[in-house]
Amino acid sequence: MSEPTNEAKKHWAAHQERGSFLLMKLMAWGVRHFGRRLLTPVLYGIVLYFFVFGPGARQNAWQYQQYLASWSRQSALRPTRRSVFKQFMAFADALLDKLDVWNGKLTLDQITIVDHDLLRNQLRSGRGQMLVGTHLGNLEVCRALAELGERVTMNVLVHTKHAERFNRLLGEAGATNLRLIQVSELNPMIMLQLSQRLDNGEWLAIAGDRVPLHGGRNVRVDFLGHPAAFPQGPWLLAGLLQCPINLIFCLKGASGYRVILEPFAERIKWRRSNREQVVAGHVQRYAARLAHYCLEAPHQWFNFYSFWKTDDDPSA
Repeated sequence: MSEPTNEAKKHWAAHQERGSFLLMKLMAWGVRHFGRRLLTPVLYGIVLYFFVFGPGARQNAWQYQQYLASWSRQSALRPTRRSVFKQFMAFADALLDKLDVWNGKLTLDQITIVDHDLLRNQLRSGRGQMLVGTHLGNLEVCRALAELGERVTMNVLVHTKHAERFNRLLGEAGATNLRLIQVSELNPMIMLQLSQRLDNGEWLAIAGDRVPLHGGRNVRVDFLGHPAAFPQGPWLLAGLLQCPINLIFCLKGASGYRVILEPFAERIKWRRSNREQVVAGHVQRYAARLAHYCLEAPHQWFNFYSFWKTDDDPSA
């Protein structure tokens, strides 16, 4: 396929800010009034439109699948139009599942929690911890940990400027233990707020596979055999807050969701002199785990922008 178009070269955040809040509000209204069954063909039609008229997104999904196939040496994973379309449709299903989560229609018996180190037992014991997730599968299912299980407050750190409006949507949907917090930069006020929430036993959740739009520090590491930019933010934050950091992955299978919890580091410690090296080491470990689970669910990493593009680096 040809190189990504100018449309594809726009930063992921620019795409998200264009209408994600209005889309989710419309979908939430549709599900409440018409139900998932009637809304499903409408959403499929919207996603089909973007598949047909979004060459950049198609090319970027194709590139991801090509890199995954080459890195894993599994020729069956080489991209085709059918496999790229399957990734778009998996994204549509994830949006519908997101609404089920928000509306409290996802129950614990629909989720298998893989937690070999018993991290779940720590959710309501002592100081809070940090969960670093991905855009693989459906990160919103972490609400199941916050709302349905131990009822611990989960603070999801986001870059969107619509955080407060999303919080109102969450409140309308009954998500009392899930809160979105905008973190465009790690200023002293934000750090104090997050530290107090940890001291109160609340947990933090953040995605580790998206570089923020404005001035975000990033580091380039190997991902699927090619250098890619990952944010430093989660790892810098964990070092400043001196809290344990864990990974969370959420994959959808035939029988429901599988939520995987993995301990990552008890503490992240760095000095100014070695900060870049320490953070890069942790990011490389994170990228390796992401690649591992991409191989388990190859059509569920919902990346539709040019992840490996060098000029996507905000500092470039």
